[in-house]
Amino acid sequence: MDGNGWVPATAGNLSVRLANGRIAITCSGTHKGFLDAGGIMMVDPGGAALTQGAKSSAETGLHCQLYRLFPDTGAVLHGHSVAATVLSRLVQEPVLCLSGYELLKVFEGQGTHDAALDLPMFDNDQDIVRLAAIAEPLLPRCRLGYLIRGHGVYVWGPSMATALHRLEALEFLLRCELEQRRHS
Repeated sequence: MDGNGWVPATAGNLSVRLANGRIAITCSGTHKGFLDAGGIMMVDPGGAALTQGAKSSAETGLHCQLYRLFPDTGAVLHGHSVAATVLSRLVQEPVLCLSGYELLKVFEGQGTHDAALDLPMFDNDQDIVRLAAIAEPLLPRCRLGYLIRGHGVYVWGPSMATALHRLEALEFLLRCELEQRRHS
């Protein structure tokens, strides 16, 4: 993610659900390009810190929400790419429809490029509890993940490998959409 410019400076966060139900998540203020064991902490399913002296991201609640709503989720990734940030500021509709792209097949339930999937976009809000409440009714239909305007994307999957595949595919699709708008 760092090598692709999706988590600049200390932006973004990554998490995995462990077998014991706890969640390993990147600590607040950690540069993901220099991530080591000290940059990872444990939280309980409600987001309460279990690692002494570590501070979790303000967005830990959004990760925990996804684990709670989707019991098969094993990993959540959140990035801040240029394409996601700019495109989310350009598109005024509540969803961005992505259709006809080969990479749509990466997302659950898709077997062909001849598909259309909606990427919901939510306004950025520093009140994570309020943002989570606004997003929650739409999350069961978020096959692509979701986008926070002017902020970044959230994707998840049953494993870190699947979540990363989905993030890579979504970032590619967002770059394609941004390029298409640039040349329209």
